[in-house]
Amino acid sequence: MPKIVLIDTNVWVSAFINRKGYPARVKEKFLKQEFEVIISTPLLKELSDVLRRPRIKNKYKITDEEINLFIEIIAGTCRKVYLINDINVCRDHKDNMVLETAIKGGAGYLVSRDDDIKKDSRLIEEMKKYGINIVSVSRFLEVLSG
Repeated sequence: MPKIVLIDTNVWVSAFINRKGYPARVKEKFLKQEFEVIISTPLLKELSDVLRRPRIKNKYKITDEEINLFIEIIAGTCRKVYLINDINVCRDHKDNMVLETAIKGGAGYLVSRDDDIKKDSRLIEEMKKYGINIVSVSRFLEVLSG
């Protein structure tokens, strides 16, 4: 079973706004402490910023209090990784913080819905050098089921 996991912002957002589906199942397993999650300050900020976008808040009728609680749970439960911005391997430079968090945190899995990450064969091979498997949400749930 994977011990250390990085869950990409897009998975957290999906789990928050849709209480059903694969991302929500990953969140539930995380809350049951079935695996350890790593996070960095830039990823927490990105999650907070995305959830606070007016388009998302209005469409899903999310309150600031709900967002704050969700962020607090993640920040308080996940292991923090500190970044120095020395990783530059992704086509989308904004995703380098995701990869750096996974590498610096010793992740075995990086769970993402981002095609720039999960469909880039060069990137997948590069991350394997660090022992990191890039997987979709559904594939990660399969891994957890063992």
